[in-house]
Amino acid sequence: MTELLAPAGNMEALKAAISNGCDAVYLGMQKFGARAYSSNFDEDSLKEAVEYAHLREVKIYVTMNTIVFEDELEDMTNQLRQLNEIGVDGVIVQDLAVFDYIVENFVDMEAHCSTQMGLDDLEGTLLFKEMGADRVVLSREVEIDKVKEIKKVAQIPLEIFVHGALCVSYSGNCLMSGLIGYRSGNRGRCVGSCRKPYELIDKSTGESLGRSYLLSMKDLNTIDYIDDLKEIDSLKIEGRMKEPAYVANVVSKYRKALDGTVTDADKQNLKKTFNRTFTKGYLFNEDPKDITNIKKPNNFGYEIGRVSGTFKGMYEITLSETLYQNDIIRIDHDNEDINLSVVKLYDREGRLINKAEKTCYIKIKEKLSKGDILYKTKEYLFYKELEENLNKEFRRFALNLKVYAYPGSRLVIDAEGLGCSYLYESEEVLVEAVNSPTTKEQVVKQLSKLNDTVFALNNLEFEEYNAFIPVKMLNNARRQIVDALYAAKLDSKQRRVLLPEAREKIAFEQRAPYITASVATKEQYDACIKCGIKEVYFDNIIRRNQVKYEPKDGELLIGGYGGIYYYRNRNPFVTDYSLNVSNSEACYKLYKLGAKRVTLSYELNKRQIGELVEAYYRKNDGYPALEMVVYGRAPLLFTKYCPLKKMGQCGVCKSKSYEIKDEYGSFPIISHQDCTTTILNGKILNLLDEIPSIEGVEAFRLNFTTESGKEVTEVVKAALGKIDGSESKIIFNRKTDTRGHFNKEII
Repeated sequence: MTELLAPAGNMEALKAAISNGCDAVYLGMQKFGARAYSSNFDEDSLKEAVEYAHLREVKIYVTMNTIVFEDELEDMTNQLRQLNEIGVDGVIVQDLAVFDYIVENFVDMEAHCSTQMGLDDLEGTLLFKEMGADRVVLSREVEIDKVKEIKKVAQIPLEIFVHGALCVSYSGNCLMSGLIGYRSGNRGRCVGSCRKPYELIDKSTGESLGRSYLLSMKDLNTIDYIDDLKEIDSLKIEGRMKEPAYVANVVSKYRKALDGTVTDADKQNLKKTFNRTFTKGYLFNEDPKDITNIKKPNNFGYEIGRVSGTFKGMYEITLSETLYQNDIIRIDHDNEDINLSVVKLYDREGRLINKAEKTCYIKIKEKLSKGDILYKTKEYLFYKELEENLNKEFRRFALNLKVYAYPGSRLVIDAEGLGCSYLYESEEVLVEAVNSPTTKEQVVKQLSKLNDTVFALNNLEFEEYNAFIPVKMLNNARRQIVDALYAAKLDSKQRRVLLPEAREKIAFEQRAPYITASVATKEQYDACIKCGIKEVYFDNIIRRNQVKYEPKDGELLIGGYGGIYYYRNRNPFVTDYSLNVSNSEACYKLYKLGAKRVTLSYELNKRQIGELVEAYYRKNDGYPALEMVVYGRAPLLFTKYCPLKKMGQCGVCKSKSYEIKDEYGSFPIISHQDCTTTILNGKILNLLDEIPSIEGVEAFRLNFTTESGKEVTEVVKAALGKIDGSESKIIFNRKTDTRGHFNKEII
């Protein structure tokens, strides 16, 4: 059966999800979750959540889908042990250290590979199946046909996002929030840099192509494709930051869709809670130019009418949808929003009305124009209905009772429910009825009062033996039976742990520091070779979203797990920054998979690098083989979406150069041959002066993107001079350069 997986940022949202028909809930704790600004759960509320869910046959998955720094590894392992003891069903992870600890230590707690891992192909899925994953959450960029192919071949449960907010960047490969605002998306603290307005500049001409929310994605909505989706193991709704009413609305509609009862009206009701307008996403092959809403980055609402004139000091509104008193609307006037609650609604005669279907009149102090569009952002009555049903029981479970009531004996009830059994026995002895013995109907009446439980009385066996059963005794019996079956259900699953095996130590000889380079052009490549760099990444780069893998010669730079799976027995390889390695355990795992060197995350500072190296040496009696980017424009985000196509520049992008601009600066755009796009930092990461102080790293990489051959030569010579000590002058330029996170810890 296809699992419907719902989000919960707090207990109220969790109850809303369960009461509207989800099969599983995912939620986060105070640490290591990718929604750090959600309310989230502590130990006590998580215990409550697990008990509440498990009594209703709903699973709980906890998100630990952030990168983990070296000094957090102990907290990470402690939290995992706590989650296992509480009884969560699975953990959604990004970091290899977290993944490996679950696989190596727990039997009953599943390891789910987060979309943050960037798994978007069969090869990456097979790799994690081999390593012990219980489920893979595929990247949002994967099309449905490819999802089905992966499922058919890999034979591992798959999970995909089907509704809610989308990231413009490939998940796990967005550094924009961190490098600009020092709040990392890989740490669950994304500031939503993609939801800001940007000006698109044609650098070839200096012309501005307009200012808009160029990177703001629409919200995903795939309910029209439910027949295709039913083939997938788990359908995931995004929304841990959303209110309970939103969760209730979306979950209920997808529940109906899976059950075959959804109506067109139900589908339309999805727009009545938060939405940025909808897209079918890459999942169902949306045209990339239609996947963003560049007009507005937050709740768009839905169109309900237009300003058609004025009348007696009021604005006349011609409606296409019903408007109710106390609804919240926004009016688009000269590309500026006017937001208001409709406290008073009038008819043409100036009488107050509760609703209007065709025409109404509103007093608004702001100046409007004929033709201004009205959007409804919150429907009062719809929300009221949702909120009234937040805690209802979606499904009840059969309670079967056999009642034995003999005069002179104790009341005995044999109860079965939730797959558990309990034998109730009263303290008091029953007496023979003087006049009216207790009937089966009376017993049923008292024992069926189960509205505040998960049970519904299914079958009750009772023979009348002229006994009198006090109502108080029956009520007490009902409460005891319910409590006992609850306890039996919650205690029925014994949590098992594994004894970790002794692991082999992997260490590398410490080598003298040297320079490597990655380049984008043949001119840059030639300049590096001429300067004497032995390892240059050019046509030997295997990106994360490789369409297909083909045999290659020599050493490779691999940016995704699929590439590791395909090439690990074919070529020596170095892993790229896109794997977000931030601790010694992740390094160790990649060495076990065959990596010659591991490139560290951009989001590590100097202290954290030192701690990683020290910890690795302590655990393995030797050094790790590490690479680190010390120069170049950092890739802020890598996306399947092309902003240039959105702005009508498709076909000319290769002959021109572009950038986006905000109040902080300009950010160059790199268009790749497959129409994917990288947006670069406007400032150049420059740690060349720091090279002599960085211990434990053997390879220092220069990342060239937009530089000319002459500029490449100058940088390479300066870097080599820092390596051999011949260059003593300061190379850092405060106007054009940045040290990134090197001297500043990211949040």
